[in-house]
Amino acid sequence: MPKMKSKRCAAKRFSLTATGKVKYKKMNLRHILTKKSAKRKRNLRHGGILSEADSAKIRKQLLPYG
Repeated sequence: MPKMKSKRCAAKRFSLTATGKVKYKKMNLRHILTKKSAKRKRNLRHGGILSEADSAKIRKQLLPYG
């Protein structure tokens, strides 16, 4: 049986941590930054961890060999 292909859109947006959690980049840090406070922009810099319910779906369907 051939290898499963991962969804490239998901592979570029999500990555897996060593413990198997799904990490992603937070949104709203691309443009219109002048009206956002420094604290808000600083908190958006760090990646987020997906909830367990969503991460199970991502791991199984979109990143099969993650």
